Amino acid sequence: MGKNVYSSEVKWSVVKDKMSGELTNREIMEKYNIKNVSQIKTWMKWYRENQIHRFDQPIGK
Repeated sequence: MGKNVYSSEVKWSVVKDKMSGELTNREIMEKYNIKNVSQIKTWMKWYRENQIHRFDQPIGK
């Protein structure tokens, strides 16, 4: 099984949807075809900790 690669645009869209409070994690996962809720939590953690440079990094960096 290969890893999914999400563009920085998708990551930012997920963060914006999550911040709006209008969609549940499940709805966000379906909307953006995200396999695991931990992915959303990771991106939110990066956003809260002001590690926004990580949105543009490739996997494993």
